[in-house]
Amino acid sequence: MAKETKQPNVTIKNKKASFEYEFIDTYEAGMQLMGTEIKSIRDSKASIKEGYCVFKKGELYVKNIHISEYKEGSYNNHEPKRDRKLLLHKRELEKLSKKKTDVGLTIIPVKMYINSKGLAKLQIALAKGKKLHDKRESLKAKDDKRAMDRAMKI
Repeated sequence: MAKETKQPNVTIKNKKASFEYEFIDTYEAGMQLMGTEIKSIRDSKASIKEGYCVFKKGELYVKNIHISEYKEGSYNNHEPKRDRKLLLHKRELEKLSKKKTDVGLTIIPVKMYINSKGLAKLQIALAKGKKLHDKRESLKAKDDKRAMDRAMKI
């Protein structure tokens, strides 16, 4: 009888990204990780708040993502803020590199999670920075929605 192992439901979100940026397009990318990095992610010891993506020699890398060192990693541990290669299809990379040339667009990580196969995935978005008045509008809409939900509950 085969023993089933349940994968942990890990989701690390960049909550500020939707406030700071307007998402144009989203992609799901795999990440090239070391053994201790995936163990830290499974323990939810990661932060993608200050992350962003850059192209180097036609490949996409994510910078400034903090994955804490694994507590039982000994000398094999990884650097917490190293650059990590993102794994995307060639067509997706070409599409992103063409769109990235537009002024004011950036590629940011939105969510990091473990999929059903146990692989770490990073949801990235091609985004445009919001202006101050856009941020105010989104806050106002959020408050209005919250007020309507409260009124419907009563």
